[in-house]
Amino acid sequence: MDDLWPLAGLRVRSGDLELRYMDDADVHALARLAADGVHAPEAMPFTVPWTRGAPTEVARRVLTYQWGARVSVSRDAWNLELAVVRDGEVLGTQSLTASGFPVTRTAETGSWLGLRHHGQGLGTRMRLMILHLLFEGFDGLRATTSAFDDNAPSNGVTRRIGYAENGVDVLDREGSPVASRRYVLDRVAWDARPPELRPVVELDGIPGARVQLGI
Repeated sequence: MDDLWPLAGLRVRSGDLELRYMDDADVHALARLAADGVHAPEAMPFTVPWTRGAPTEVARRVLTYQWGARVSVSRDAWNLELAVVRDGEVLGTQSLTASGFPVTRTAETGSWLGLRHHGQGLGTRMRLMILHLLFEGFDGLRATTSAFDDNAPSNGVTRRIGYAENGVDVLDREGSPVASRRYVLDRVAWDARPPELRPVVELDGIPGARVQLGI
C-alpha cells in the first residue's frame, strides 16, 4: 500500500522506541489502551474531555478520531498520528499537525500515553523523536505546543527541551476557566540543544511522506 499511501511507511526509531504511522491493528490497540485509562480521574489534560465516560465510549472516540485524522490528510492540512511502540506494544500516540506547512514550515505537537506507562521518561524521548522528524525529516522551522498550567509533566518536558513561552490562553475546561500555556521552539533553539537532548534517531519513509504532504 506504500506506493498509494506513502505515509504508511513512515517510521521514527530511537533505541527501543518507535513512532510509526498507525495501521488498523495499532488504532485498535490504542483504543483499548485508552479504555484502560490515560490520566488520573481528577485530572483533565485535554481541552476536549474525550477520556470521560465508560471504557467502550472512550475507545470508540479514539477509533473515530484516528480514522478521521487518516482520511483528512491533504497537502493543505494534515494531522499525523503516530503510534508510540516499544517491544511491539502500543504505549500511546505522538502527533504532528500542520496547516499550510510548505509555506509556514510550522507544526504543532501533541501526545498521550496510557496511564500505566506514565513516569518512565517516555515523554521526553518521544517528543525529541517527533521534533527530529519535523526539523530533520521535513525541514521544519518552528514547533509549537501547549499545555494547561496544572499539567506539570507536559510543561516539564517542553521546558526541558528548550521551548520559549509564547503566551497564555484562558480556555473552557469542563465548564471552568483554566490557563493554557503556549510554547514555540524554532530551528535555532533546536540546533543549539545540548548533547543530552541529541539521541540517535533513524527515519524511514521520508521521501514518500514528503511527496504526499507536498513538502
